[in-house]
Amino acid sequence: MDGNKTIYETIDAYISQFSPEVQVILEAVRKVIRDSAPGASEKISYQMPTFVLHGNLVHFAAYKHHIGFYPTPSGISAFEQELSAFKGAKGSVQFPLDQPMPYELISKIVQFRVAENLEKAEAKLKKKQDGGGKTTV
Repeated sequence: MDGNKTIYETIDAYISQFSPEVQVILEAVRKVIRDSAPGASEKISYQMPTFVLHGNLVHFAAYKHHIGFYPTPSGISAFEQELSAFKGAKGSVQFPLDQPMPYELISKIVQFRVAENLEKAEAKLKKKQDGGGKTTV
């Protein structure tokens, strides 16, 4: 393992390493996520700021020219049309730093992921209550 790699314990520590301009954007992204997922908790996962609610919700990270946003493949495919203006991949999208951040779109994606995770958690609980998936007659 690279001995020079910084290990972040908190999102605050992660954000503090960037320029003041990027810190403002990261804090705004964080606030949008927090406001869109009030029951979620924060942690560092994969060395990125992460929000968790019944499993990983979204990750985000700053790079030299963009903010990476990672709402899982389902979060990308559900908003494929709106995200088409941005570079991305199966589970990620890049929001360029030299363009306005699409905070409203980020909020919609986070709300979608919250609903998705809550639905999965409910289904898991129901399956557990029904005896591990056994059908009862």
